[in-house]
Amino acid sequence: MTYEIRPIGVVRSSLADRASAPKQGVEGSPDAWLTFDPPMADGIRDLAVGDEVFVLTWLHLADRSVLAVHPRDDPRNPLTGVFSTRSSDRPNPVGLHRVRVLAIDGLRVRVADLEAIDGTPIVDVKPVLDATR
Repeated sequence: MTYEIRPIGVVRSSLADRASAPKQGVEGSPDAWLTFDPPMADGIRDLAVGDEVFVLTWLHLADRSVLAVHPRDDPRNPLTGVFSTRSSDRPNPVGLHRVRVLAIDGLRVRVADLEAIDGTPIVDVKPVLDATR
């Protein structure tokens, strides 16, 4: 059985390669733009500056054959199954990023705390819900 995921946009960031990207967004990620495809305009219309959202990406440069890693790429850490880590290398490389909306310019949404590299496909955006929603 297969499933189709269609990108809805792309990340535009000064992060050019995996080696230069922080492991997590709060570890020094530069601000980045989520650039959405024109048919997605209605889907992003209610995003607002200050919102916290989860951005799901397709980590297109990931090694999909990896099932165990040394967390944080540190060989001193024990070999750990990828489903217990945030490793980008995994059978289905879906990235999960909690970001804050800084600005909105048409089909572009500027965010903080995104560690995805330039050109990473965006596959979904979901609100961060608190106990009142």
